[in-house]
Amino acid sequence: MTDRHTDRTPTILRKIVERKWEEIADRKAKVSIDDLKAMAGDQAPTRGFAKALRSRIESQAPAVIAEIKKASPSKGILRDPFEPQVIAESYEQGGAACLSVLTDRDFFQGHEDYLVAARNACGLPVIRKDFMVAPYQVYESRAMGADCILLIAACLTKDQMQELEGIAHEIGLDVLVEVHNGEELDDALTLKTPLVGINNRNLHTFEVSLDTTFDLHERIGKDRLSITESGIMTRADVQAMTDRGIYGFLVGESFMRAEDPGKKLQELFF
Repeated sequence: MTDRHTDRTPTILRKIVERKWEEIADRKAKVSIDDLKAMAGDQAPTRGFAKALRSRIESQAPAVIAEIKKASPSKGILRDPFEPQVIAESYEQGGAACLSVLTDRDFFQGHEDYLVAARNACGLPVIRKDFMVAPYQVYESRAMGADCILLIAACLTKDQMQELEGIAHEIGLDVLVEVHNGEELDDALTLKTPLVGINNRNLHTFEVSLDTTFDLHERIGKDRLSITESGIMTRADVQAMTDRGIYGFLVGESFMRAEDPGKKLQELFF
């Protein structure tokens, strides 16, 4: 709970992270970390999140992580009715490489049951989209069936990210590390994961600029995979990325607002 660099962490993230520590304490009172480790050990092998992305990116085809989320703090409810299993099936038919499922309850109205339902409805690898701050959550992610976890550099120190990544890899989980500026990228590049997400949304001002990806992608070596996040709304946005050799995408909001998310995915990317 100490050793968090709150000075550079945006206000909304600080609020979310403080709530996460309370949530972890509540969950530990119900399920011990030893029990979680045992549950994680009982899971079937993961589906290969990084591998699914790499195979497409290396063949210069769009590798889309399609997001399933009910709401966001800034936009409120994005989809109602919200049926994760139906959305997952639609995404798979639309050509998604992987899924991202929000499990944060307090700020995104997510739930771990949504991840379980979505993953059971398709054959795609799934990332648990939440705010990881403690080892407990890494074991919890594996226990619920996730194939990958998200580490957000804006709310973690370099040491914390390295610790959480080490545990994730030890138990078979892939890791996507998310950055939104050069300082965070410096920390992210000390990790072993090949997956680097570049968030085009400034977490302090909430302004979105695709230039964030263009600028930071130049500093990411060929051995890693750049995933652009936020602000991909049109085929022109997709073209601007692929013209620069960026084939990894994480898209949520524009799909969630569409009547048929998978069809929208297909229209945007294929």
